[in-house]
Amino acid sequence: MDEPGNDAGTARDALERLLLGGPRRWTRHEVAEMAGMPPARTQRLWRALGFPDAADDARVFTDADVHALSLVSSLVDAGFVDETTEASIARALAQALSRLADWQADLLAEVLTRGGQTGQLDPERAVESTQRVLPVLRAVQDYVWRRHLAANADRLLAGPGAGADRRELAVGFADLVGYTTRSRGMGGRELGAMIEDFESIAAEVVARRAGRVVKTVGDGVLFTAATAVAATEIALDLPVAWDAEDRPRLRVGAAYGPVLTHLGDVYSPVVNLASRLTSLARPGTVLVDRELASHLRDLPGYRVRPLRRVSVRGYDHLQPWLVRRRPLDGADVTDPDDDHDYDDGDDAEVG
Repeated sequence: MDEPGNDAGTARDALERLLLGGPRRWTRHEVAEMAGMPPARTQRLWRALGFPDAADDARVFTDADVHALSLVSSLVDAGFVDETTEASIARALAQALSRLADWQADLLAEVLTRGGQTGQLDPERAVESTQRVLPVLRAVQDYVWRRHLAANADRLLAGPGAGADRRELAVGFADLVGYTTRSRGMGGRELGAMIEDFESIAAEVVARRAGRVVKTVGDGVLFTAATAVAATEIALDLPVAWDAEDRPRLRVGAAYGPVLTHLGDVYSPVVNLASRLTSLARPGTVLVDRELASHLRDLPGYRVRPLRRVSVRGYDHLQPWLVRRRPLDGADVTDPDDDHDYDDGDDAEVG
């Protein structure tokens, strides 16, 4: 009778073949030759995907690897992808999909061990269950990807030059106050549940206001919105939606201006400015820059007040603006907690 460890090893091989589309049979040089690419180029793409180098004689690649490289070559030949940027595209795909794969592996492991003895995973059941669920996961991922692509249809049809990477956007950061200190005293499951709640609520609020979550990093979320009003609504909604007695409070900063969008990420001094404003905000409050404040000044639904100028990294005299919703009765009541922060000088006028 086979040893239990051998059973697990056999199941692991079967699971790998299922996920990789076949056995590991080719070296990296053989893959490069069959795909019609120089080995240095295939190695660069492999690293961009986040995988470690393989020894020259190691047979770790599959027929699917050859096919994928052939597809990349066809995209380059068709002019859809530039050879100089193919590694950047591979890296962007890897960063998004590796996180998805980590989550799916944890989810599958939890489901497969549920009800088992001492949480042990049955190797045969793992292979069978993965074989059943893999097509479903792939179909759902394809659906979500197509829907997000459809949401960008206006950019696809905008015509030459109109779909450029540089656009006017509002950028916002939401940050959990005191996250580092609080997380030290939490167990892994408790911390994971809090982060899951935070990311879930943030994603819901941002989507509801037609924004986009660019990325989440543990204690913070970076989002964008097409208009200053949409970003402000997101920023004001987030602390309220997240607020609970057993949670750390949330603070938000946002700025507006030209932003470079590249491979799903955003780059601009506007991004840095939003980050600095977030670090200055008090728990539960929203700070914005002068440009975003100027878009709100004539709107009756908001109170926009200047705070004292401060010096932070990269900005010697940064002017934050505190944004709150105006009460329904229209009264412009000053919050006593903020009186000492207001700067009523002439240079604080918006616009």
